[in-house]
Amino acid sequence: MGANEDEVDVESILASFAGTALGQDQDVDSAELAERAAVGRTARISTERADVSEVEYRQLRLEQVILVGLWGSQTSLEQAQVSLRELAALAQTAGSQVLEAVVQRRDKPDPATYLGSGKATEVGGLVAALGADTVIVDGELAPSQRRALEDAVDAKVVDRTAVILDIFAQHAQSREGKAQVELAQLEYLLPRLRGWGESMSRQAGGRVAGGAGIGSRGPGETKIELDRRRIRTRIARLRRELAQMAPARVTRRAKRRRSAVPSVVIVGYTNAGKSTLLNRLSGADVLVGNALFATLDPTVRRAETPDGRAYTLTDTVGFVRDLPHELVEAFRSTLEEVGQADLVLHLVDASHDDPEGQIRAVREVVAGIDQADQIPELLVAGKVDAAEPDALAGLMARHPAAVAVSARTGEGMDDLAARIAEALPRPEVEVDVVVPFDRGDLVNLVHEHGEVLEQDYLAAGTHLVAKVDPALAAQLTQAASQA
Repeated sequence: MGANEDEVDVESILASFAGTALGQDQDVDSAELAERAAVGRTARISTERADVSEVEYRQLRLEQVILVGLWGSQTSLEQAQVSLRELAALAQTAGSQVLEAVVQRRDKPDPATYLGSGKATEVGGLVAALGADTVIVDGELAPSQRRALEDAVDAKVVDRTAVILDIFAQHAQSREGKAQVELAQLEYLLPRLRGWGESMSRQAGGRVAGGAGIGSRGPGETKIELDRRRIRTRIARLRRELAQMAPARVTRRAKRRRSAVPSVVIVGYTNAGKSTLLNRLSGADVLVGNALFATLDPTVRRAETPDGRAYTLTDTVGFVRDLPHELVEAFRSTLEEVGQADLVLHLVDASHDDPEGQIRAVREVVAGIDQADQIPELLVAGKVDAAEPDALAGLMARHPAAVAVSARTGEGMDDLAARIAEALPRPEVEVDVVVPFDRGDLVNLVHEHGEVLEQDYLAAGTHLVAKVDPALAAQLTQAASQA
């Protein structure tokens, strides 16, 4: 199609995306990533709405899709194109092939079909001409809008939220992660149940329904009512299961606190390079994938500052623009790691077309986490080896306190390690003790979690002058008194 102010050439969208999100080589767990990439839709399977039941959640196994977005008084054309490029990446990650992308200039979505009637008809023509089976809307559709747009384009219609939910469902690995995703899916599905034919009819009852009389009385509960009840029951069960999982996570966190181990949490946009940064700082081998939402379950690894102090480094789920509120609520327990940290590393992809938009999106989510606003933030501009020099210079000028790094090449990592060490809390209690030689475990704890000022060896044991936390100071004093 020819490009005009209402249409975007999908090739330019995909090419731009390929240059940033798909064009960089990273070490990956090939087996797991290959399994994820294998998710796809079987060809030649009918997708006519009359042949599809939405009584149970339908995982999106998209094959050929058309993207649709809006721009107007609140969104510029450039912003709409950036958003469509991201939607194309999401669609590809979900296992689909993008055929075309279309934007409409409109100040606000149409309350009936999201698009105007003329544009909806045009999209329907594209569906028929290109053989597409699904239309993905770059926004969140109300149930009535989705049904009306499906009728207008004569194809399955899903919104941005449904695509993100599907990706999460594909990538969740842990028991807790799977429960969180299922809860979000069911909460999204509940108001969107739809069926056709007799399964949706209400019971007639008595002499109503035009005098249908004997034989017309229903069973008492229609199919959709039964499905809604089952979904509500499942939601309640999942909430109980997630509540039962919370104590174990709290216990692990409390254990780290008792050990006085500082905590650093990495947050950032999806595919910003958080897992790669964690591997570089900690020497771990966490799965790194050049894909959206490759990490869903929080990963905690041990790291050390240049002066030898230990701290924990946590990799969290990536954020995205307009992150579905169902997911924010479902993953709130996971995001609690952010609220309990001593330092937040906010990683932004410096090579992205809109790094400022990524920063705003992440900070909006973090702002909704309890106590997160009281934790110091260190902004880290990542992937500088792939960023345009002028764009990187502009980003650093707007955020002079940020650190520019490349976790892939190691550029700037020494500076980042020094900044982390400077920002982490230091032990405050100074001790001057002689630790018996049989309590070498305490000496090791001082080196790991404290700051050794002086150390020598006497006949009675190891003489230490150090700064430690109050709990360790009490253990050292007790051990010294027993010498």
